[in-house]
Amino acid sequence: MPNIKDTHDPYSGYNFWVEWDGIVHAGFRECSGLSSTREAGTYREGTDKNLAQRQLPGLNSHGNISLQRGITDNKELWEWQCKLLDGETERRNVSIILADDKGDEKMRWNLENCWPTNWSGPEFNATSSEVAIESLELVHEGVSIG
Repeated sequence: MPNIKDTHDPYSGYNFWVEWDGIVHAGFRECSGLSSTREAGTYREGTDKNLAQRQLPGLNSHGNISLQRGITDNKELWEWQCKLLDGETERRNVSIILADDKGDEKMRWNLENCWPTNWSGPEFNATSSEVAIESLELVHEGVSIG
């Protein structure tokens, strides 16, 4: 019988934190948009005998990060957005931290120079018992795993 090694089970997507300024903001219910893309450009030289286009690496781009949480009396996200509306761009380095079932940090995605591009307040419905949710969308200039 072959010797089967540990396959490193995947982690659950519900156990995460968001951190900036060295403070963990653990109240987010959803974080999405963690992505990075390298565009491709095409060209063909006039002397190419091959009729196919060549592919060249282009610019890097990063997806916007969307954060959602139940609205509380903490106005920090709103105040960060208001600074931008007043013309002051306050950039922060933000980390998305994935933990295992024991709460131990396993992976960290570090986002550079983030600032809010969109804030959305809660939707109200008197016939619903759902939690009021606020959303913040962040742009950033790079991602690394630490």
